[in-house]
Amino acid sequence: MERSVPNYKRIFEDIISRKCPEKYSLCEHLLNKDEISAMDVLKLNDIVFGKNKYSESYNQKHKSYDSETINKILDYQKEYNLSNVAVSKHFNLSRSTVSKWRKIFSSSQQNNFL
Repeated sequence: MERSVPNYKRIFEDIISRKCPEKYSLCEHLLNKDEISAMDVLKLNDIVFGKNKYSESYNQKHKSYDSETINKILDYQKEYNLSNVAVSKHFNLSRSTVSKWRKIFSSSQQNNFL
């Protein structure tokens, strides 16, 4: 059975049109994509709702990342030669999450070559 994914494009278009139409121009480049990734959803969320301490700590508990997004984060780490600490601060993740992802995805990539 295929996992259904929410239509984030439609969700954010509805929120922006009803609550804050003045922010549409800031979000337009993300909303015009054919597919919106998890990273795009996080960016849209920051643009539409802004950042504050309460929302960041509350929303951190509810974030989930697909393998494509995790690979983008790990590629970013390789590209800029960053430590797990630097990546975790940049993407607002825990260090243990980044290290767990590195272990899982490096072993799965090695298995693909066998």
